[in-house]
Amino acid sequence: MTQKKNPHLRLAKPVDMDKLKQAARHRKKGKLKTGTIITVLAIMIVAGTLLLVKNHSYTRVIKAAAYTNETEDNNRYVQFTGGIVRYSRDGIVFLNRKNEEQWIQPCQMKTPVIDVNKDVFAVADSGGNSILVFTEDGLKGEIDTSLPIEKISVSNQGIVSAILKNEDTPRIVSYDAAGNILVEHRVTSGKTGYPLSLDMSRDGTMLAVSYLSTEGESMKSKVAYYNFGTEGKSRTDNEVSMKEYDGVIIPEVYFMDDSTSVAVSDSSFTIYKGKDTPRKEKTVKIDQEIQSTFHTDKYIGFTLLNKDKSGYEARLYDKSGRKVMNKAFKGEYSNIKMAGGEIIMFDGTRCCIITKNGIQRFSGHLKTNALEIIPSWGINRYLVINANELRVIYLAK
Repeated sequence: MTQKKNPHLRLAKPVDMDKLKQAARHRKKGKLKTGTIITVLAIMIVAGTLLLVKNHSYTRVIKAAAYTNETEDNNRYVQFTGGIVRYSRDGIVFLNRKNEEQWIQPCQMKTPVIDVNKDVFAVADSGGNSILVFTEDGLKGEIDTSLPIEKISVSNQGIVSAILKNEDTPRIVSYDAAGNILVEHRVTSGKTGYPLSLDMSRDGTMLAVSYLSTEGESMKSKVAYYNFGTEGKSRTDNEVSMKEYDGVIIPEVYFMDDSTSVAVSDSSFTIYKGKDTPRKEKTVKIDQEIQSTFHTDKYIGFTLLNKDKSGYEARLYDKSGRKVMNKAFKGEYSNIKMAGGEIIMFDGTRCCIITKNGIQRFSGHLKTNALEIIPSWGINRYLVINANELRVIYLAK
């Protein structure tokens, strides 16, 4: 039989490899584009959810966990590195975030006061003669002073500067952590004024001191800077800068970083710039009554009496003196600090939390008398410490 030809059959054309490769590349690009779009959408959804949660206002707290530790009623607490320092007249204890004791340093102090830097903290007996310097690992050094201690400041290297009381001739003495005197400055109250406040730069090379003097009925404040490095060696008493202010009291000076410091008066604050020789850069007037001050390495903070209506205001400035946030709130709080980008205010069971962007995240009761509040890992989570317990709470509607 004769085989019939199929009219629908055609000879295959030669394969074009370049077109196949191009098609494969297009498919690969399409998949990559789709995957990128999905990833971006997922990130946007997560970021939007986090933003919504962080910008929401809450009025209740829920206890997620509790860690008890029976202690004395006279304990005080402060956040330090990844843990918590508990200090009292009988000793200093470093706790982890489950209220477990990591180390204990017994001591006897009538009135313990603490100063905390990034990696070092110091506890002094106000009115006494003892200063203890610590790191996260425990005791770094002990210092015995010849005169009663009024105030201290510790650098991140463990150098401690102290105002020592001595009637009309107080002394400002700087020690290393082993107790050796590095610099001693005798103050003549009639000439310089009486030292009110001091603070050391984190690297330990600069010391800022505010003085107050009176002449008849007039009042005068001075802000002095002492450089313990190369720049100050050729200067009398290591003094590299001194600025006078007539008619004001400057009860607080502090460093924000090694080249930015702030002097706070009763109606203004002045920003100084310069690592070796700080110079006055800007003075900002505060047009309302200052109730309290706080700061971080980024922000200068105040709580102010609200002049237009009842209540108070929380206000933040940046390092340049620019106002970046102003938020009204109600109630008085004896404890005010800034941590984790939030202003945390508490008094007994009452608490108010305001973000650096002016969002009131929480206003309500904690269901316990708080001695310290620390932002915790996770969303809306905080550590609340009372006399015998560390609670993990989260904010709720």
